[in-house]
Amino acid sequence: MTEMTDRKVEDNAVSGEPQNKRIEDFDPPEKPNANKFAIACATLACMTSILLGYDIGVMSGANIFIKDDLKITDVQVEILAGTLNIYSLIGSGLAGVTSDWIGRRYTIVLSGTIFFVGAILMGVAPGYGLLMFGRFVAGVGVGYGLMIAPVYTVEISPALSRGFLTSFPEVFVNLGILLGYVSNYAFSKLPVHMGWRFMLGLGAVPSIVLVVGVLAMPESPRWLVMKGRLGDAKRVLNKTSASKEEAQLRLDDIKEAAGIPMHLNDDFVEVPKQSHGESVWKQLILHPTPAVRHILIAALGIHFFEQASGIDSVVLYSPRIFEKAGIQSYNHKLLATIAVGVVKTLFILVATFLLDRIGRRPLLLISMGGMVFSLGFLGASLTVIDQSQGTVPWAIGLCITMVLFNVAFFSIGLGPVTWVYTSEIFPLKLRAQGCSLGVAINRLTSGIISMTFISLYKAITIGGAFFLYAGVGVVGWIFFYTMLPETHGRTLEEMEVLFGKYHKWKEANAMLKKGKQGDRVDGDEIKSQVN
Repeated sequence: MTEMTDRKVEDNAVSGEPQNKRIEDFDPPEKPNANKFAIACATLACMTSILLGYDIGVMSGANIFIKDDLKITDVQVEILAGTLNIYSLIGSGLAGVTSDWIGRRYTIVLSGTIFFVGAILMGVAPGYGLLMFGRFVAGVGVGYGLMIAPVYTVEISPALSRGFLTSFPEVFVNLGILLGYVSNYAFSKLPVHMGWRFMLGLGAVPSIVLVVGVLAMPESPRWLVMKGRLGDAKRVLNKTSASKEEAQLRLDDIKEAAGIPMHLNDDFVEVPKQSHGESVWKQLILHPTPAVRHILIAALGIHFFEQASGIDSVVLYSPRIFEKAGIQSYNHKLLATIAVGVVKTLFILVATFLLDRIGRRPLLLISMGGMVFSLGFLGASLTVIDQSQGTVPWAIGLCITMVLFNVAFFSIGLGPVTWVYTSEIFPLKLRAQGCSLGVAINRLTSGIISMTFISLYKAITIGGAFFLYAGVGVVGWIFFYTMLPETHGRTLEEMEVLFGKYHKWKEANAMLKKGKQGDRVDGDEIKSQVN
């Protein structure tokens, strides 16, 4: 019996099966309950994104009624629509430090509470001044939520379902946009002075659900390890991993990133002192390694191009676009925007299942290519309509179709990949601050686009505005193709190998694939060979 056992061990050793297993090796044969728990946690956390989505959707229709009721100018409409994104910079800027201090979970509670106050203020605002103040408060809450939702989700998710779960924030943004569009249509029959107030005030409802629901969530295991609470972290990892072995591997990975020696396994341990302020920002901005510098450029670049390609102009001002296309009825314009919301939501759901099947990079390139195509034809159709004396049915149909194509292509790739990609590439100790910088660029660019669209199309025509966005999209596609490596299924150690090479990242990727197929290739060896 002993001889047979020894022979079996020897056979296993000769068979070429890897002896050092990694997280990806623990793919369970059937869906375990732990994955359902991780999905539930990610779902609750990502409800913060509904707040932003609802505001974007509801403002697209509400600003029509606000302009009529308060007698404000187009410039004031632009400022009203776009400043929430600028105000959110405050929340996203504070969220990194706040979440490292009080934890990811209570930062989500703070986000929902602040937005609740802002929504109530907007709903009861008697005039433009208080309405703007309400948007300031709501914007701060949105900023907190935009930063913390993807960070919490990526930290709670098993590696094999990381892309699926981390795309949830964008799913809920789209759901919020759709709810905002439906709210516009539902309350459009009320008197003008009441309708827009109900539209904006209703945003308080999801924030209440968020604050209550988040109390059932566990804290992020990575944050718990950073605070030396290994026992609590292990319990959370056991619930959100596919197996006990995977939970232990994830814990070891987090301990190594936090600088905790592997032999320390007590429930409470002392974590090496790290400055949360100066040293993190020095490593991120002032004196980054080549890998961190590449990561930072990739993260800020993808956030910039997500918004600079004009998606907020399409979503926020879709009633105006449809009006320019020849649709004059309020009801018809609002119904057309609901169609935009439905398409956007359906395609983001498709994207969640593709992220972990075909990877981030192919979706990103297909998405941006499709957006450039749709923006170009949208600009062309609007130019034809603008220069024609009568109705041009084919151009109207093409305009509506290209709006739907644009939001569909955005949702299939650029929308969800931006948040998934950014939240998974930063090292643990730089993640909160790095993600907050990405969100800041995202919101600043979004605010500029939202606050300038009406003025822009009055200056260069509405068709010219979309031609400009298409040009930005071409530059974005080139940036993605040359600078962004595929990250699907990569460990933190492999991320460091992939980044830092800029356009040479494909060579490092080939070496990593070779290491997976046969002998394990040392990270330092790959770096020296690529450099």
